Amino acid sequence: MPDSHRIEALPKLVGQTVAVRGWVMTTRSSGKIAFVVLRDGTGYLQAVVSKKDVPDAAWEAFGRLTQETSIEVRGALRADARAPGGVELQASDLGILGASADFPITPKEHGTAFLFEHRHLWLRSRRQVAIARVRHEVIQAIRDFFHERGFVLVDTPILTGSIGEHAGTLFATDYFDLGKAYLAQTGQLYVEAAAAALGKVYCFGPTFRAEKSKTRRHLTEFWMVEPEVAWNDSNDNMKLQEDFVSYIIARCLERRKTELAELERDTAPLERVAPPFPRVSYTEAVEKLKALGSEMEWGRDLGGDEETLLAKQFDRPVMVYDYPRAVKAFYMKANPADPRTVLNNDCLAPEGYGEIIGGSQREDDYDKLLARIRAEGLPEEAYGWYLDLRKYGTFVHSGFGLGVERTVAWICGIPHIREAIAFPRTLYKLWP
Repeated sequence: MPDSHRIEALPKLVGQTVAVRGWVMTTRSSGKIAFVVLRDGTGYLQAVVSKKDVPDAAWEAFGRLTQETSIEVRGALRADARAPGGVELQASDLGILGASADFPITPKEHGTAFLFEHRHLWLRSRRQVAIARVRHEVIQAIRDFFHERGFVLVDTPILTGSIGEHAGTLFATDYFDLGKAYLAQTGQLYVEAAAAALGKVYCFGPTFRAEKSKTRRHLTEFWMVEPEVAWNDSNDNMKLQEDFVSYIIARCLERRKTELAELERDTAPLERVAPPFPRVSYTEAVEKLKALGSEMEWGRDLGGDEETLLAKQFDRPVMVYDYPRAVKAFYMKANPADPRTVLNNDCLAPEGYGEIIGGSQREDDYDKLLARIRAEGLPEEAYGWYLDLRKYGTFVHSGFGLGVERTVAWICGIPHIREAIAFPRTLYKLWP
């Protein structure tokens, strides 16, 4: 096919004749003048079609345009401050490339169940395009943050024989003659090994939790970035987290203003996100929650309601640290100042979005880690390699995991995590 121009490049081509390919969003006509708004994935453009200025075939083709018809339109580009992108196309020709009959998602209101059944088509809407672009920026910012700081990306296995979180949330499959394999809940155990080789590392990929949860904060498949740093203690870990989150937010505010405006996102709360973040011990958090009317008791993990109530007391993300040992994973280091707790933290986003990061200092003592594995009833043989890290040059190290979808949902100000990924996987959703 002959060359065409991307809509995002058009503002620099005012006064020239261009060709644009895209999909029809809306059309309208007033006698012998017609208008078509199209999109091509990079932006939106209005083309003016005058009957006297185009061939008869082009005028006839305009009459057959329907929502999501793919077309090519040619013409002269002119500046127009009122038009999308600040330019408008005066058409000299128009042709249909792909017809679209009875597109199921119309401008009228549709329920979310209907929209998710047509997710492959719903992705084309302005709102979903804006969310996808914010997600893209978040992911690029994640990679840039670690690259600029000398971290090395390590790809960790998706199929694994060792679990990092609760055994009850595993997806299992038969693995040849070796028994059960599990879809990874985390890459953390593996980046701990890599940190001993490379110092500062991270993994970034899909993770899986077989939780039968229907909340707006949960998916069964989600993307997580997990850095691990040799010689970082829990305090260093929290400092890295607040720098990281602040960097991501600043990038989106700088580069995704248009998308956030499309989503009608109030950016004032995001503009307040800057280090340092307030830090509250778990024990202090329990007391604060009780004073606010919660029935929270020491020893329970914070639930979504408690996280929301606590985070409302601050104008930026808050770090809650040193949780009870009994409610946290086996690999977290015991707190020498209070053996009931571990050296960990959660980073809670404001505005009701809850935990976006979970992190900890890792147990680096071989005997203590082995005892914890045994106490949890985990198979020792599956963790022999993990215990080796404490036998051959053990070292203080810490890391965390940030959930991409929760972060995107917060930045976009959307109510449900399922819109923060192109094809969400939930308890009742396996297609499209």
